[in-house]
Amino acid sequence: MIEIIYTLVMAQITIACVTLYLHRSQAHRAVQFHPVVAHFMRFWLWLTTGMVTRQWVAIHRKHHRYSDSNGDPHSPHVYGIWRVLFGGALLYHEASKDRKMVDSYGVGCPNDWVERNVYSAHSRLGIGILLLLDLWWFGWLGALVWGIQMIWIPFWAAGVVNGIGHWWGYRNGESRDLSRNIVPIDFIVGGELLHNNHHLDPGSARLSRRWFEFDIGWMYIRLLEMCKLAKLRVANS
Repeated sequence: MIEIIYTLVMAQITIACVTLYLHRSQAHRAVQFHPVVAHFMRFWLWLTTGMVTRQWVAIHRKHHRYSDSNGDPHSPHVYGIWRVLFGGALLYHEASKDRKMVDSYGVGCPNDWVERNVYSAHSRLGIGILLLLDLWWFGWLGALVWGIQMIWIPFWAAGVVNGIGHWWGYRNGESRDLSRNIVPIDFIVGGELLHNNHHLDPGSARLSRRWFEFDIGWMYIRLLEMCKLAKLRVANS
C-alpha cells in the first residue's frame, strides 16, 4: 500500500511541476514563482523525468506556432492519434535534437551554472539517482515503482494531453487548431486536459472557464500566490 501511495503522490508532484513550471511559467510566462519554488520544480523534474527545460519549452512554443498543421512537433492530425498517444515521448525526443529550433524557440529559459553543468549536461543522472532511491526504499519492488514513474509523464502529458487533447472532447470556443477539453479526468494531469481553453488564451495561467471545469493547477497557483510565492504576470480572472 505504501508503494502505491508513494507512486501516486510522486506522480502528482511531477505533473504539478510540468504544468506550473514548464508550461505556465517558462513556456508562456503567465506566472512567476519565487526563486526557491522555481528551482525546486526544476530540480524535481530533473530527478523524476530527465526533461531539459529549454527543450520542453521550445517544443511547446513551436507546437503553438504550428498547432495541428505541418511543423507541429506532436499533432495527432499530422502523425496520427495512436503514434502520439503511445509514442508522444519519442516525438519529443526527435524534436529536441533540432538544436536550431531549440535555440530559436527556447529563449529566456534558465541558463545558470547548475543548468549548464548539471540539469542539461547530465539530464539522465537525476532519473538514475531516483532509481537507486526507489530500490533503497522498496527493494526490488522499487524497480516497478520507478518504471511507473518513468512512463507516467510520457503517457499522460506527451500522449494523452497532446493526443486526445487534440482529438476528442468539447470546445468552449473556436481556435485555429483542433484542441479539445476533457473533464473530469483533467485533474489527473494538473488541469492540462482543459486544452481548448488553453489554446483560446495561451497567456492565461488559468485553464478553466466554465463552472464544472476544475483546474487544479490554478488552485496551486492561487495558494502559492496567497503565500507570496507566486505572482501572475498576466491578468487572470
